[in-house]
Amino acid sequence: MKKVGIVIVCLFMLVFIQPVLAHDIKIGLITNVSSLRLGTSTYAPVINSRTNKTIYMLDPMRNYEFRADSNNILIKIGGKYYSLDTDEIAVRPAYDGYVSAKSKWYRGIFIVKNINGALVLINKLDMEDYLRGVVPSEMPSSWAFEAHKAQAVAARSYAYANLGKRGKYGYDLKDTPEDQAYNGASAETDNTDQAVKDTEGIVILYDAKIIPAYYSASAGGQTVTAGQVWSRDLPYVRSVPSFDGNVKKNGHGVGMSQHGANNLAKQGYYGYQILQYFYKNITFARIR
Repeated sequence: MKKVGIVIVCLFMLVFIQPVLAHDIKIGLITNVSSLRLGTSTYAPVINSRTNKTIYMLDPMRNYEFRADSNNILIKIGGKYYSLDTDEIAVRPAYDGYVSAKSKWYRGIFIVKNINGALVLINKLDMEDYLRGVVPSEMPSSWAFEAHKAQAVAARSYAYANLGKRGKYGYDLKDTPEDQAYNGASAETDNTDQAVKDTEGIVILYDAKIIPAYYSASAGGQTVTAGQVWSRDLPYVRSVPSFDGNVKKNGHGVGMSQHGANNLAKQGYYGYQILQYFYKNITFARIR
């Protein structure tokens, strides 16, 4: 692919945002089920979220079933169900421990809520650890490193801009492409971890506000404005050649094309240049 027709000038200046602090994020893994299963890699206390007292200690590398019962949560031990006498619990593995759910390993704390007689499973963790599970889930780890950096910044911006989006369920975002694909620690790779680390805390701003940096797998040759897909245009999104070659359109086509980002990175463009190409009149900031 030739570089003719694309001129990117990178005026990279970090603006520090005082009011916005580094943040934990809550990701909904399972919603509205009667029961679910969890395991941990280390001993892990089950804590009553209402009293902050330890109810039970989970053994490592053992699978436990939790079940909804009226307004309570039950745990199955030795073939019998025991009430935990609360509608919300937290599972906190040791510092270097992981929690297992949905056939994957995750960092952070797990919260189980009984909401109207059905269970919700939430993974609460540091934003940067969350991104370690997002970048390789959204973009193949074999792709160009600068594309991974662009993906990390876009994903971080989307997450910060959408904190509280799904608050009625007790979490911020889903773990699916409805928000951002997230497969926990099981998805992490050295390359994508480094991309997250190299861009730590950096987000995209338009008019001094963090933007939800929309992206899709490919735009089929030309990205589209938000107004062509949703109800209104966004001032930082424009229609540009997507540089995704002969890849068929996959997704809404708004904002960054992931295939396009990879192709531009392979041509030698940096992650921040790629973002400045797909998003209009933006600046970058680092969250304190």
